[in-house]
Amino acid sequence: MTAPTFEYEKDPAAIYRRSFEIVRAETDLSRFDADEAEVAVRLVHACGMPEIAPDLVFAAGAVAAGRTALAAGAPIICDAAMVAHGVTPRLLPAGNEVISLIRDPRLPDMAKAERTTLSAAQVTLWQDHLEGAVVSIGNAPTALFRLMESILAGGPRPAVILGFPVGFVGAAESKQALAATEGLPPFLTLPDRRGGSAMAAAAVNALAILAGKGTGR
Repeated sequence: MTAPTFEYEKDPAAIYRRSFEIVRAETDLSRFDADEAEVAVRLVHACGMPEIAPDLVFAAGAVAAGRTALAAGAPIICDAAMVAHGVTPRLLPAGNEVISLIRDPRLPDMAKAERTTLSAAQVTLWQDHLEGAVVSIGNAPTALFRLMESILAGGPRPAVILGFPVGFVGAAESKQALAATEGLPPFLTLPDRRGGSAMAAAAVNALAILAGKGTGR
């Protein structure tokens, strides 16, 4: 018996090129400036949904803050290992360190003592890395809430917050708080329950590409 075969595109370069052609053709990018549009395209590509574009929220100066921080060598702090693994090293303009502390062995005891999640407890471990960093949250609303609390209490301020926690408990609320609270750094987010690690990593990669253009990479 002959096994079935299928006709499909196998050339990686062609797949990549055609994917972004489709994203640009099907996504309304008219309300974005040029750099925001590049980030939006990457986010749509990551989730396969052009319909998210009208809902994306770019705080004033968020893209500029992110690309400048990355070009200057700022670290990237990720709430989940999946976000960290989604960041493409070759795109980073200054060999930026990608930090994920969710597997730190100290976290279970810290979370128990603080009566919170592992993701929120790790924000305490972020403190030495946070000033001027790019923070990308794609999983845990509790991490985003705790980060905002830390900043508002006078803690270190990242350059930009990429807020894409996903889920049914706290995700929409954390992103609403991010967008509505004064005194926080610039941010990029997608309201409601939508988000995820792939989108959080895509936002970092998009900023890295923009930063690399500025450094000639």
